[in-house]
Amino acid sequence: MTGLPESTPLPAESDPAFERFVRLVRSTLGVPVALVSLVSRKEQVFPGAAGLPEPWQTDRSTPLSHSFCQYVVVTGEPLVVADARDHPLVRDNLAIPDLGVVAYAGMPLRMDGTVVGSLCAIDGEPRSWSEQDLAVLRDLADACSSELTLRSTQDRNAAMTARHAADEARWSLAMDAGQVGSFDWYLPEDVLTWDDRLLEIFGMTEESFGGTIGAFNEAVHPADSDRVGQAIQRALDTLGFYEAEYRILLPDGGTRWVQARGHALPGPGGDAERLIGVAYDTTAVHDGEARTSRVLEAMPTGYLSLDREWRFTVVNSAAEQLLGSSRDHLLGRSVYEAFPDTVGGEFERAYRTAVETGEPQTVEAYYPAPLEAWYEVLCWPSPDGLSLFFTDTTERTRTVHRAEAAAARLAMLAAVARSLVDTADVPDAVADLPRLIVPVLTDGCVVTLLSEDGRPRDVGSWHVDPVQRSALQRWTRTRIAAQTLTSPLARVLTSGEAVRTTTAEVRATLAEGEARDLHDQLTATDVLVLPVLGRDRVRGALTLYTGPGRRPDPDDEATAREIADRVGLALDNAALLLSQSQVAEGLQRSLLTEPPSPEHTEIAVRYVPAAESAKVGGDWYDAFIQPGGTTMLVIGDVVGHDIEAAAAMGQLRGLLRGIAAYSDAGPAEVLRGLDSAMDALAVSTLASAAVARFEQTADERARGLTRMVWSNAGHLPPVVVHPDGAIAVLSDRRNNLLLGVDPDTERTERVTTLQRGSTILLFTDGLVERRASNLDDDMARLQDAVADLAGAELDALCDGLVGRLVDGRNDDDIALVAVRLHPQTATPVQPAVGGSRSVSRVIAR
Repeated sequence: MTGLPESTPLPAESDPAFERFVRLVRSTLGVPVALVSLVSRKEQVFPGAAGLPEPWQTDRSTPLSHSFCQYVVVTGEPLVVADARDHPLVRDNLAIPDLGVVAYAGMPLRMDGTVVGSLCAIDGEPRSWSEQDLAVLRDLADACSSELTLRSTQDRNAAMTARHAADEARWSLAMDAGQVGSFDWYLPEDVLTWDDRLLEIFGMTEESFGGTIGAFNEAVHPADSDRVGQAIQRALDTLGFYEAEYRILLPDGGTRWVQARGHALPGPGGDAERLIGVAYDTTAVHDGEARTSRVLEAMPTGYLSLDREWRFTVVNSAAEQLLGSSRDHLLGRSVYEAFPDTVGGEFERAYRTAVETGEPQTVEAYYPAPLEAWYEVLCWPSPDGLSLFFTDTTERTRTVHRAEAAAARLAMLAAVARSLVDTADVPDAVADLPRLIVPVLTDGCVVTLLSEDGRPRDVGSWHVDPVQRSALQRWTRTRIAAQTLTSPLARVLTSGEAVRTTTAEVRATLAEGEARDLHDQLTATDVLVLPVLGRDRVRGALTLYTGPGRRPDPDDEATAREIADRVGLALDNAALLLSQSQVAEGLQRSLLTEPPSPEHTEIAVRYVPAAESAKVGGDWYDAFIQPGGTTMLVIGDVVGHDIEAAAAMGQLRGLLRGIAAYSDAGPAEVLRGLDSAMDALAVSTLASAAVARFEQTADERARGLTRMVWSNAGHLPPVVVHPDGAIAVLSDRRNNLLLGVDPDTERTERVTTLQRGSTILLFTDGLVERRASNLDDDMARLQDAVADLAGAELDALCDGLVGRLVDGRNDDDIALVAVRLHPQTATPVQPAVGGSRSVSRVIAR
């Protein structure tokens, strides 16, 4: 495809810097696949890739038949596709079936101004990309482009340094090969002698050279002549060494650089008589340095050269701009003198490591005021010291930090939402919120809630610093009592308006004493108090404390306000739910009457509402004597957990009682009649129920036997404990349908004969069923508990079962009816204990 480069600037292998960008894209945009894709005419390669199917994730490349990114490179514009299968440009691209690409958003990646690839987000489902999605992706692509440009600059600079070293090596070889001329100046007669090599350097012959110091001076460039003359005179006056580098004018009009070194020798009188030395052509060196200087000045990357004493020897224009200092101010000074905050930091560690190991180092770190910027520095050691190539990465780093902060805020919001939704006790969850808010939004946080009588109470606090955490906890124990009507917290709780202030202003509202002393231990400087608003009242406040090392962030404040709003709504809903559950529980308790006192039978009942108020509802029990004198027991559970379920339970209980009392029928007929009544009266609910009737002839009574006739409409089976401790679960494979499913369904019943002293248990699923467990395991736990408690009195048996199987927290209502036949002793009525309804009646024979 035209418009694509011959090769990609990076190989098809993982690069840590670009892997970081794709991780940010995935976490921020919530996509399964993200790529840094570089495109050539033959392929696309992925130095950064996450979420690709194999083998593409490992191979790190695909042919162009699988590339959407090629269109970004060719056009130089973003490509945004909601559903690639319908898009005319890419609907035939093999990336759709092979890579699972459906939704695609790609932003151009530029290196030295040229588009070389794209940073893209990919989804396997259709997606409408929001403006916020694209803005975040665009910012990350700009930062990624800066990384590519930096890589390119570093490669060019490294190549340039290598070429310069080669020039110096060739120059040294030339000197060793005899490319050095010599001179001898005899001062008394002003005779200056040059050898053939030096004549060649100056472009002269023995005939054209005058052989005097004047002839030499005429050959020296006018701009350098005074400096060279002073160097010669200084050597003659001191009988010392002469050294100078200067330009000469060639006979053909050209210019050449020459480096000369010599020594003044004394005559018989002790004054300088001769100056002898050597000279060689350094034009190539100066041309190379000139070229290097031009390249350095044209580079957008900052360049610094330090000698072995850490002094600046070269500073390019870009470095002047990036550091805000001129080269005149820096040259000759130590880097640690010019930038003292380098000492002991990441920059110094990288500089010294590069020099000590001879290995290049890369460091990215922050330099404080007056620069207040992030820099990425390539530290390249050389024989003369250290070369530094660096760029200002502040904007890229801030973009990354903003993306990371946004992702952290989103994750924190999700955690807050889960804590408020999953809890059975919203106020307790609210008290724990500071642990989620800190340190994402602030350094310290206190939650205050208003009780029903309007009194404020600090219910939770947290601080990122363990020492300050303890100080904040001590402060919260005293601050409520120390509040005045003008304090920020009091103003927020009374007005419902947020207040931003300082700890100094808070302190001014406190009287002298313990509260002020504890407040003085806090290191925070900024205080933000946000109201927790319900639908029609202020329910509390969030107080956020920010320390001196953290600047207030508008995004953090907006997120905190959203949390405060969610807390207010959650508290409102919890209060409403509690009110509704109290009504449902009250209705349910009013319908669960005391059992009768039949002859030769002891009956105990228990009702325990669900720990979560939202689940109070439709469990019920009943026990009554039919006109024929038989005792009938009922256990049932209406589908649902609310006031409607409780009301439906009351209807079914009343209907069943009426049918049983009027008809004097057995369990199956009573359930069939209830089905018909529900259908005729349009009682649209579902319920399970088990009905048992205890019958006895005179002969059976004499022999100590009782027949239990029962019918089951989709309910858990009764459990019988025989006098010898044997346990039987009266399961029925022909278990009938739930009530309310089919009014014409056949209802069956079964009969079992029980001996004196047998115990029968009827119960709802709240007693046995547990999350992540199956019914067989649940019933096995019940039988184990019954076996351990079988010899106990009936009340103790009921309390023991509830205590062992529920362990203080039941997810559902519990209704339990226990019957013991022909008890030997009477047990008085027991009051309700621990929130459960407990009634027992005993008639001893």
